[in-house]
Parts: sequence; C-alpha cells; structure tokens
Amino acid sequence: MSELLRWDLQLFAEEKTEEPTEKKRRDTRKKGQVAKSQELGVAASIIALFAGFHLWGDHLVRGLYQFTYRWFFTLGDKPVNVESVGEIAKTSVTNILYLTMPVFLVSITLGLFVNFAQVGFMYTPAAISPKLERLNPLEGLKRVFSKRALVQLVKSLAKLTLLGVVAYVQIRRDYPALVASMGLSIEENLVVFGQWILSFGMRLGWILLALAVFDYAYQRWEYTQNIKMTKEELKEEYKQTEGDQLVRSRIRRKQRELATRRMMQMVPKADVVITNPTHIAVALAYDLEQRPAPVVVAKGKGPVAERIKDIARENDVYIMENPPLARTLYQSVEINHIIPEELFQAVAEVLAFVYRLKGKTL
Repeated sequence: MSELLRWDLQLFAEEKTEEPTEKKRRDTRKKGQVAKSQELGVAASIIALFAGFHLWGDHLVRGLYQFTYRWFFTLGDKPVNVESVGEIAKTSVTNILYLTMPVFLVSITLGLFVNFAQVGFMYTPAAISPKLERLNPLEGLKRVFSKRALVQLVKSLAKLTLLGVVAYVQIRRDYPALVASMGLSIEENLVVFGQWILSFGMRLGWILLALAVFDYAYQRWEYTQNIKMTKEELKEEYKQTEGDQLVRSRIRRKQRELATRRMMQMVPKADVVITNPTHIAVALAYDLEQRPAPVVVAKGKGPVAERIKDIARENDVYIMENPPLARTLYQSVEINHIIPEELFQAVAEVLAFVYRLKGKTL
C-alpha cells in the first residue's frame, strides 16, 4: 500500500502543472522552440498578393497588352529556330517578372515581417545542429503518429474543406455571370474574369487569415502546455537561481571588503581628513610629482567614517571639520580621483593651513 501511495505521489510530482518561468522560456527559445504559426505569414502574403494585383492591375494589364502587341508583331519577322525561341522565352519571362516583381516583393516582405513579428530575431545553432536521434526511424514514426501530427492533419483537412466550400459557393453564384461574359469582347472578358479572380483570391485570403489567427492562438497555448514544469523542476530551478544569487552576493561582499581594506591602507598616507564632523570623512593626499591636484584616497559614511578618523589619529593625520566641503567632496569625487577644478581654492586653503602646522610648504 505504501509503495502504491509513493508511486502516486511521484506521478503527481512529475505532472507538469506549473506555469513556465522566464528562464524556462529563454532556454527553450535558445533551442529554437517558440510559439509560431506558419499559416499567419502565408495568409498575410496571399492577401498582399491579391491586393497588390488589384491596385497594380491597370498598370499590369497595360504592360501585358503592350508586351503582347509587340511580341505578336515582331514574331513574324524572326526565323523559327532554337536561338529565336530561346530569345523569345527569355524576353517573355523578363517582361513578366518586371511587371509583377513589385507585387511579389511586397507580398514576400509582408510574409517575412509577420513571421518576424511573431518571434523576433532568432539565432539558434542548437536547432539546426545535426542530431543522431533525428535519423532514428522509431523517433520518426513517433512524430508521424504523434498528437501534434494528428492535430495538424485535422487542421489541414478542415482548412481544405472550408476553402472548397467557399470556392464552390462563389463559383455556383457567379457561374451565370461568367457564362454571360463569354459573349463580350476579349478585352471585356479578360476584365470580368480578372476581377472575379481578384475577388475570389481576396475572399480566400481573409478566410486563411482568420484561420491563421486561431492557429496562432492554438500554437501559443500548445507551446505553453509543452514547456510547463513539474513541481520538482520548479524547485530545482529556484535552488539554482537562488544559489547563483548567493554566490554573486558573496563575491560582491568580498570585493567590497577588499576595496575597503585597500582604502583604509591609504589613510596613513593622507595629508588631511575632512569631516562633517560625525557622519562623513574624506581623506585627501597631495603629491605634486605624481598628480597635479589633490586626490581623494578614502571616503565613507557612518562606521566607515569613524574608522577613517581612528586610523588618521593613529597615524598623526590632521582631522579638520568642514561640513560643506566634506559633503561636496563625498558626493562629487570618487576614490583615487583628483578633486574638480571648482574645489581647488577651498582644498588649497585647507592644505595650506595643515602644512603651516606641520612646517611644510604647499
């Protein structure tokens, strides 16, 4: 009984019930796993394609008409051989590409933009690196008969069925008008048929876009379900994260201790310590041979300031109370930096006073 209970508890612990953390999302993204709908970009490209042909249609028709006119009138002047046929084919393809390229460029660009908007820029070498398990036929069969493959099959069949129904309804509705247009001139017939194609294409495009939006929502839901975490995974990640934070905080504390120790070692070499008098202490040293202006060799507040003053007394470093100058030096000058030019006069007066007491010259 106890074994069965322990087994049930293990199954419960391994069930992925917890929402994925940001770290989990970042790690899966590095592997190339993101929520993305390929159909969304395809639908946007199709809409842009037919919309472009609709807006570009007059120019496109005129260009094709002029090209066809020149083609028919120059064809009779050329001998029919391999070279002339090749030249005619090359000219035809070049002109058609020249006329339709703007529309196709806009369509492709919009499709790429929609795909980029879904996932942003991704560089995932891990996703394209060769893996031996991909060559395993058993793994391939698992992917073929997986739940995801079944869902994709159902979506594809539903999409084809819906598009087929829409095509059937529109063709049945417009069939009489299309048949009646056969009695018109060739130009009028082409206009009617072209408008019908554009209308039909735009309708299919909007239907595909609606389906793609639902597919994108499903992809996001499925992605979240797949990367959910078990309680044990969540605890392990928390331990690792907290452990890293503890290590970093310990390193920072050691660095601060070393910096404070080095700073205190410089206090005996200072010429004067300027205080607030009880809250701030700033130690200044001046050596004209090394630097052109006095340098802040140590500074601190509270206990650190008291420690600076204690070391200064032990090493016979003069301590002067000047609250405004102490606050200004503490706030504006970093350790081992020379004082700013606007404080030269005030600090020079302090050093001159200290040097006179010690019988030195500035």
